[in-house]
Amino acid sequence: MIEVIAGTNRPGSNTLKVANIIKGLYEAAGEKAQVVDLGKLPQEIYAPTSYGEKPAGFATFQDRILAAKGLHVVVPEYNGSYPGALKYFIDMLKFPESFEHRPVAYTGVAAGLWGGFRAVEQLQLVFGYRNAYNLPERVWIPGIHAKLNEAGTEITDAKVLDMLKGQVKEFVAFTKRNEGIAPCKA
Repeated sequence: MIEVIAGTNRPGSNTLKVANIIKGLYEAAGEKAQVVDLGKLPQEIYAPTSYGEKPAGFATFQDRILAAKGLHVVVPEYNGSYPGALKYFIDMLKFPESFEHRPVAYTGVAAGLWGGFRAVEQLQLVFGYRNAYNLPERVWIPGIHAKLNEAGTEITDAKVLDMLKGQVKEFVAFTKRNEGIAPCKA
């Protein structure tokens, strides 16, 4: 299963819309996928005590990440970086096994000209630190508002849609090439 992480908890976000579109592209490619919606995290996870003991409602999120054969992160750019909700989600996941030797793809979205470039670049550093396998093919979608249909269910820009289809195809192959690779034991 590919877990498509919608990298913000903002209600009705374009990030969540794009994550759902990408999920559909995986399904069209014959790959099982589902969306991790950070807006559905249990409120108890934000309690300071969660650093020591995760609330029971977080277990489903943790289990999905641990079971995933790959993660596709769709991330908006907020103030020149990625959202704090995504960083907190990453911090709450088990270390190191949540990302260790796990393939990860990135799609950036933004209203501005750079399409989430800085957010993706910074996330690659975080996931690289956690020993994830970063897919080199990244997609940035600038001016996202003009590239979604009115319902937010389709990408209307043919070039962007082709790039996303290509990224999905490459990520499916990338996850297959990396299946069964276990972390090194020192």
